[in-house]
Amino acid sequence: MIKLKISIAIFSLASGYFFAQVKDTLAEKILLYQLPNGGWGKQLNDKSVVNYNVPVDKTLLKTIKATGDDHATIDNNATSREINALIKAYSTTKNAEYLKSAERGISYLLMMQYKNGGFPQYYPNTGLYRKQITYNDNAMINALTVLYNTAEGKNDFDVVDPQLKEKSKIAVQKGIECILKTQVLQQGIPTIWADQYNEITLQPDKARAFEPISLATGESVGIVRFLMIQSVTPEIEKAIKSAVNWFKQNKIEGYSYNVAKQNGKTVRILTEDKSSVIWARFYDVNTNRPIFGDRDGSVKYNYNDVSEERRNGYSWYIDHAEKLINTEYPKWLQKNKIYQ
Repeated sequence: MIKLKISIAIFSLASGYFFAQVKDTLAEKILLYQLPNGGWGKQLNDKSVVNYNVPVDKTLLKTIKATGDDHATIDNNATSREINALIKAYSTTKNAEYLKSAERGISYLLMMQYKNGGFPQYYPNTGLYRKQITYNDNAMINALTVLYNTAEGKNDFDVVDPQLKEKSKIAVQKGIECILKTQVLQQGIPTIWADQYNEITLQPDKARAFEPISLATGESVGIVRFLMIQSVTPEIEKAIKSAVNWFKQNKIEGYSYNVAKQNGKTVRILTEDKSSVIWARFYDVNTNRPIFGDRDGSVKYNYNDVSEERRNGYSWYIDHAEKLINTEYPKWLQKNKIYQ
């Protein structure tokens, strides 16, 4: 979570005091990091991770300025987090530079969207898997949420330029159409969604070596939650009901998945727990069998067969689908007067 810090310069005139300029210290840094095309990166030109807690000295500023548009991305919350922070800063300070920068970011999201409604992980960088339509780590849903807030004027986004609002409405509808088209079918029955898709064929695709073609549970929870805030159509209703039914049918009962410290190392442990329900992060797109990828590109069917580095360096199970199906979904049904 990004915390905002406000600094206010006050100047005295014969008639009294007035606010000469209101600045948000985080927003000022975000302005520095914004790339020429309006987006933001998760890394800089020297491959260091963007960290807004780090003071900006001359050396870092030089690196920031040397970072080009190819680093612009929606991966790891990049661009969406900056736009959200800038809108929040503007609502507090009314500093026009923050709104202007946020609007440039929104324009970047609109520019990067494919005609089919999907969003690549990077734009304009098309190397490796960066051009794929990417739900992984909620990248596309984060971008669509920004555009939804823009279109609807929610969460302080009511200040955004009306032209961007209209464009965002169209972009959100295109995004929803893409979501509906990419819900994976098994013998004609909708299930959930894959992590990433070929940007042309809209077929599930693989990304990194340890991210095989699969049904992705964590990202699918985010997709369903996004669909649940939309106006209900028969297509959206069917997509949500089908995904929730899939989650109900493929839960793993009697296990918990926790992060712990052992001998100074962070480890992820799968243990028996009669009171717990979890889901594997990835499932086979045809059989719904839990699968696990490894650095060498191999696919394992047993969690303990994954190399130690990947077993502890990646999150292989989730539990937040339980809140979706047991709490959020029933509320959605009730709110919209929908019967199961």
